[in-house]
Amino acid sequence: MAFNLLNNIRAIIWDWNGTLLDDLEVCINAMNRMLKKRNYPLLTEARYKEIFTFPVQDYYVEAGFDFSQENWDTVAMEFIANYRENVHRSVLHGEVINILQEFRSMGKRQFILSAMQQDFLMETITARLDPFIFEVIAGLNDHYAATKVENARLLVQEIGLPKSQIIMIGDTIHDFEVAEEAGIGCILVSNGHQSMARLEQTGATVVDNLIDLLTKHPDKFQGIGLL
Repeated sequence: MAFNLLNNIRAIIWDWNGTLLDDLEVCINAMNRMLKKRNYPLLTEARYKEIFTFPVQDYYVEAGFDFSQENWDTVAMEFIANYRENVHRSVLHGEVINILQEFRSMGKRQFILSAMQQDFLMETITARLDPFIFEVIAGLNDHYAATKVENARLLVQEIGLPKSQIIMIGDTIHDFEVAEEAGIGCILVSNGHQSMARLEQTGATVVDNLIDLLTKHPDKFQGIGLL
């Protein structure tokens, strides 16, 4: 694999859900189960990728929930229960193992930064790959996925490298915002939880999938510390 495009990057901060873990279908099904229960219109994949956002409560409102009539905490935990019940069906994106191993063999430091609750994050990672590939696996301390900005700042500080040598790879506008707040570059993949069109509005480099980082458009990487 030709990772020459990343020669100047010494540390990669990976998002988990949607970026490494292909859990899109599980998330849609978990939400549709809740919508069906309330006789709300169900989500298609295209609709989901157009309305999913952070904070996730805003996404629930777009999906049809009325939090003047329902308690947010109760609804959020209902989704988590549905997701937990079926997350075992989700697998890593097909290219993930080879890419992680290649970066590891090149001595690039790798980390995970997620909006998933910490214990659950560790559970889902260790069920699918060797967690020791990553120096740090950082999740949140609750289920509500409000922000991971502060965790990103702390992680970049802990990594201790020039920010130009650190990049975040994610699949949502929020990942881009987190990277911006942490002062590092960002690449987004569109085979996760948000559409290509939405991701491109950030001005970040957007690719169809992780393999495209290696095979397409080297000119895209100008200006983000990759060349």
